Amino acid sequence: MKSVVALGFFDGVHLGHRAILKRTVSYAMQNGLSACAFTFAAASLPVKQGAKLHYIYPDAQKLELLEQCGIQSVYSPDFFRLRDLDGERFCQHVLQEQFQAKTVFCGKDFRFGARAAWNFQDLCQFGEIFGFTVEAIEPICYDDSVISSTRIRQALLKGDVSLAAKLLGESYAVCGNVIHGAAFGHTRAVPTINLAFAPGQLIPKYGVYVSLTHTKQGTYPSVTDIGVKPTVSDGGKVGAETFLLDFSGNLYAQPCKVELLAFLREERCFADADALYAQIHLDTQQARVYFERNRDTQKIL
Repeated sequence: MKSVVALGFFDGVHLGHRAILKRTVSYAMQNGLSACAFTFAAASLPVKQGAKLHYIYPDAQKLELLEQCGIQSVYSPDFFRLRDLDGERFCQHVLQEQFQAKTVFCGKDFRFGARAAWNFQDLCQFGEIFGFTVEAIEPICYDDSVISSTRIRQALLKGDVSLAAKLLGESYAVCGNVIHGAAFGHTRAVPTINLAFAPGQLIPKYGVYVSLTHTKQGTYPSVTDIGVKPTVSDGGKVGAETFLLDFSGNLYAQPCKVELLAFLREERCFADADALYAQIHLDTQQARVYFERNRDTQKIL
């Protein structure tokens, strides 16, 4: 089927990306075409300026967001499979052969082909050869600066999840199936759920956050620790450990989504478990105050 294609890495599927995706879906619906997207597999991000970039969301989460935006089909190969294609071969292989593209949407700064040597103007010229038109979508700004994945990464590394949410268009979230942790919390009547970050995924600033946890049973206010839990170390593994307020049950192996809403404090090592759980009690009190003040904006059971 002929298609309309959105081009980009779509790391985080932020508001700038959503402008491209919205235009792609709208055009496809108006012209009876399939709405598609090209991106690269998140874990295959290349080294840039001597350092490997950490991606915001893993592939499963990114693909789910693309689907929520109305994209019907996604081609997401490993970067290294296509890195040696020149611009013309990229357009032929991806846009003509893979998608049968009639129209392509991207940002004006989109680059492609080996060593990203081809630009938007080149894309337009190849479109004349391979039978597709190209339209650039203007960047979206927040606080007089262009929204970008780099800005979101910087915000998350500072623990500024409020700014990240404004740039993403929704709260930053950690998603996945609940895994076993050290189970130490169960000995203190503070049962928690644990979610893992994917290899290569960006880890937000270590610390404790007010969070909102979505489960099959419902949505619950919560408190989430991002980091290595130095007081009750789980072998130094980095993860997201979440205590659901007013919840009783077993969520092991079930899919959960934990939205980070506000930064409470930095992660730190306490003298003993008693001091740690005294602080957890204070953290939950602060979280309750947050939710009471923001109850109208949160869908909580």
